[in-house]
Amino acid sequence: MNLIPNISPKAFSFSAVIVGYLLIDDLTANEQNALGNWLMLTAQVLCTNAYYKQVQQERLSRTQDNCKMSREDNIAMLEKMVKALNQEINNLKTKH
Repeated sequence: MNLIPNISPKAFSFSAVIVGYLLIDDLTANEQNALGNWLMLTAQVLCTNAYYKQVQQERLSRTQDNCKMSREDNIAMLEKMVKALNQEINNLKTKH
């Protein structure tokens, strides 16, 4: 869904100012207040949803980074174990 136009941030912000001023004349003070509160609630829902998606993405990235680190650590540990086992095997061969 492409509701947001591909224009500069200043033009996008200015369009909100224009729409706001256009609505002032046609609405009573109570209607302006009700519509303003509705728009603020809508904006808060969008902001909250976007922020939570960012948190989830950050957690996913952090988890993936931790998995990469733990895989590398596991590989290093397995290499040390293989080396230690080879040394033990060599020690057993030389004793016999």
